[in-house]
Amino acid sequence: MSIRIRKLIGTFALLALAMIWALLAMALAQSVLTNINGYVAAAFYVVAGLGWVLPAMPLVAWMSRPDRQNAVKPR
Repeated sequence: MSIRIRKLIGTFALLALAMIWALLAMALAQSVLTNINGYVAAAFYVVAGLGWVLPAMPLVAWMSRPDRQNAVKPR
């Protein structure tokens, strides 16, 4: 698969990941975290806001991997 196709697929996958992650975080905050302290809510939103980065890292690494035919073969 060429790097252009991987980047196209990865872009749509990252957009879907960010949207799904945000919707799940909002649903969790509205259903479970309604009567909590402000500091706990702030901590939750920080963790939820940055939490999507961990699942996105392997996807970005896959997207930036070079093409097989252009890779240098070891001797």
